Amino acid sequence: MQTYYYVLASQRFLIQEEPLDEVLKERTRHYHENEKQIDFWLVQQPAFVEAPEMAEVKAKCPKPAAAIISTNPQFITWLKLRLEYVITGEFHAPSVTIPDPLASLVAIS
Repeated sequence: MQTYYYVLASQRFLIQEEPLDEVLKERTRHYHENEKQIDFWLVQQPAFVEAPEMAEVKAKCPKPAAAIISTNPQFITWLKLRLEYVITGEFHAPSVTIPDPLASLVAIS
């Protein structure tokens, strides 16, 4: 089982109000230059917040939510310091309640 760390916020705040696109592009470029595998993902309406153990987190976050999920806790800490109005935490997956850590509630058409 892997530990995943996250920054969770309203989708509007995280995607529209913050210059997140620039941050993720820069981070991706840095990883490619250093031949490092990508260890972060942007997930709109993340399914992990529906797990019973996440009920308190779910109640605190405006809907619809978005999350940046990573296996790198330092990256999430850096984002928390930069973004300010976000919820951070961690979870373990795959598990019975979180079978896919990167699953979204958004249906792909």
